Amino acid sequence: MAAIYSLYIINKSGGLIFYKGRMDTNDSLRVASLWHSMHAISQQLSPTTGCSGIELLEADTFDLHCFQSLTGTKFFVVCEPGTQHMEALLKVVYELYTDYVLKNPFYEMEMPIRCELFDINLTQAVQKDRVALLGR
Repeated sequence: MAAIYSLYIINKSGGLIFYKGRMDTNDSLRVASLWHSMHAISQQLSPTTGCSGIELLEADTFDLHCFQSLTGTKFFVVCEPGTQHMEALLKVVYELYTDYVLKNPFYEMEMPIRCELFDINLTQAVQKDRVALLGR
């Protein structure tokens, strides 16, 4: 079973609105902010026109997969190197976000996600894909 170390959702201005993982709050905020900045810089420095930013960052000890929605919200996972099907999982997370967060009448845009149905369905989606989300 592959492991996902952490899952992040960042709003279009770079604010962390959802995090699931093992790091403390300050470290997760730093990682989210750093990734938002790197993603924005990569869009501007790319030699190809219409580049949407970094989609995969491979390192010795982890892979970072990123999906950016049309509204600029970024979904990214940090996982074991070589973990398969993360792009598909990120699209499922995006669908869950649109179904359970954006359609929630009590959710305010760009604010942290506090939605029990989203959490439950996210856990089920991750388990269905046979990966372990190592959270608190």
